[in-house]
Amino acid sequence: LLATLVFFGEIASAQHARIRSAPQIDMPCAVDSNSPAYWRDSQLNLLNSTGDGPLRSVGVSQSRLASPTSVRIYTINAWPTWMEAIWQDTTTGIIFGWYHQEHWYVCPGEDLAVPQIGAAISYDGGNNFQDLGAILTDSNPIDCQAKNGYFAGGVGDFSVMLDKSQTYFYFFYSTYGGPLEQQGVAIARMPFESRFGQPGAAVKYYNGDWTEPGLGGRETPIFPATVSWQDANTNAFWGPSVHWNTYLNSYVMLLNHSCCSPGFPQKGIFISFGAELSDPTSWKKPVRLMNDSGWYPQILGIGTSGTDRQAGHTARLYIYGHSSWTIIFDKPTPAPAAPSQ
Repeated sequence: LLATLVFFGEIASAQHARIRSAPQIDMPCAVDSNSPAYWRDSQLNLLNSTGDGPLRSVGVSQSRLASPTSVRIYTINAWPTWMEAIWQDTTTGIIFGWYHQEHWYVCPGEDLAVPQIGAAISYDGGNNFQDLGAILTDSNPIDCQAKNGYFAGGVGDFSVMLDKSQTYFYFFYSTYGGPLEQQGVAIARMPFESRFGQPGAAVKYYNGDWTEPGLGGRETPIFPATVSWQDANTNAFWGPSVHWNTYLNSYVMLLNHSCCSPGFPQKGIFISFGAELSDPTSWKKPVRLMNDSGWYPQILGIGTSGTDRQAGHTARLYIYGHSSWTIIFDKPTPAPAAPSQ
C-alpha cells in the first residue's frame, strides 16, 4: 500500500495521515493486543502479550531488540492477562501498568469470556508487577447467547494516556456487553494521585459527564457500535490505540473495525484525531486508513522519545506486530486567501 491519503469528511484542509512502504520490522514476540513501550537507561523496552503474561524485549531501537524475557505479574486472579498500557515515572523509576484480563468458562459449553481492566505496579524497572486489582468492569448480565465468538460481555482492549497537567489518566476501551447504546469505544478516567491503587478511583464518561463508577458503571461511547456484539453481524469499532502527536499538537487514535459476521473479522483500520483528553466530543468521526485485515494497529514513534504513546511527523505503523510501513502525519492545509476586490 503506497501513499494512501486520509482526510476527514473529504475536507482537504483537515489534518491527515499518509502510509508509505518501508523495510519490514517485526516485533520479537507474538502479538495479541496493544504493545506498550518505554525508554529506560537509554534502552527501548517493548512488552508483547498473548494472554500467558507479557514478554519484554530491550534494545537501542525498535529495529534492534534483543530476545524476549518473561515479565512476572503476581495476579490476584489466575486468568489470562495481557499488559496493554504503561506509564513510567521518570523521577522515581516506578512503572504503572494496566492489563486486559479474561474470565473464561463463564458459559458452560461455550468458548466465551468476560474481560475486565486492571492495574499493576513495578518497582524494579518492569521485571515484576504486583497486581492492584480491577479498575474497569461491566456489571451487565453475562450473555451466553452472544454470537461474536469471543466475549459474553465485559470491557477491555484499551490504551491509556496521561494528560499534560498530570491530573488524570484517560482510558480508551472497548465495551462488549449491555444494551447497544453502551457498546463501542468508551472513555474513563482516574485521578493521577490514585495511581497506587485507590479502590474505585476510576469513573466512566456517561451522558456528558464523568459520573459513573469504573467498577460496573454505565458508559456513553464516543464511537458507538451500530450492531451489537451479541449479534452474529456485529458492526463496531474496538481496540483503540492512542498517542500524542508532537507534530500535529493533537491526539491520534487507531481503531480496529469488525463487521459483519462472528469472529471479529477485520473490515479496515480506521483513524481519528482528538484535541483534548478531557473533552470526549473533540474526537473526529473515524475514517478508513487502510483496508488491511490484521488486528491491533498501533504506532511506535521514531527516536529516543518515541513510544506507543508519543510520535512526531513520521512514525512506524505496526499491525499484528509487523511493520512494513511508515505513517506520515500532515497538518491542516491553510485555506486559500480570498481574492482581492
